[in-house]
Amino acid sequence: MSNQRINSIIVLLLAVSLFAQLSVAQTAQIKMPKRGLCAHRGCLDSHPENTLPAFKQAILLGAQMIEFDIQLTKDGAMVILHDETVNRTTNGTGKVSDLTLAEIRRLDAGAKKSPQFAGTLIPTFEEVLAIMPRNVWLNCHLKGGADIGKAAAALVAKTERTHQAFLACGEEVAAGARQVSPAILICNAENRYRKDTRQYVDATVAMNANFIQLLREEGEDRREAMATLKKNNVAINYFYAKSPNELPALFAAGVDFVLVNNLEECIPQAKKLGIEPIQPEF
Repeated sequence: MSNQRINSIIVLLLAVSLFAQLSVAQTAQIKMPKRGLCAHRGCLDSHPENTLPAFKQAILLGAQMIEFDIQLTKDGAMVILHDETVNRTTNGTGKVSDLTLAEIRRLDAGAKKSPQFAGTLIPTFEEVLAIMPRNVWLNCHLKGGADIGKAAAALVAKTERTHQAFLACGEEVAAGARQVSPAILICNAENRYRKDTRQYVDATVAMNANFIQLLREEGEDRREAMATLKKNNVAINYFYAKSPNELPALFAAGVDFVLVNNLEECIPQAKKLGIEPIQPEF
């Protein structure tokens, strides 16, 4: 190999290294919310759930966190949809896993919500990441096994979203994701024990998860569990608040982010608690 060729390679490597360092430095300057409201599937009360219009509305209103569901199509594309099938939210039928991306993209995911949203498509994970601010938490709920964990982690790393996007998934999926990107943030959503708060908390701490998503449970004393989570720097999400009136007690108990289906209705109450809407940074 000629000296000129070697010098060219060295220059390229230095440029790549410098770009990576600049990217890390820029990400480190982004201030992420410490607590707030999580728009469950976007603004699903007023917009078709898990679609770009629903997410854009959540951004416009200043959500501190946005939650959405990811699953794989028959041909391995990552699409945003909650249900196992497309039946409820679109004009089509069938399992997501039995449909190709091209078939899913022919479906209308908005008309059932309202005629004004007719023609809205089921988005891909990549499309969703492309519209998101850099200073809002992205609660990525994975539907599937280790394959989707690896694919999601790879895209989060590629798009430089590891500072804000966390994968809500079970233990096996989390392990696969961490193989691809050790820096990936994890929310433990292991269904085997989620209804047993003590076991859920202990397992979350043991797996070094960054977030937990506690289920709605009336009357359970969770003070000890919350203290354990705080001691181990695990951010606490709560699924979910039905009414804005529930917010003061939840935040007072130590919850960091509350999932809501009615973001706009909850914002005034959050403001009273000192939680101001996020000014998005892109």
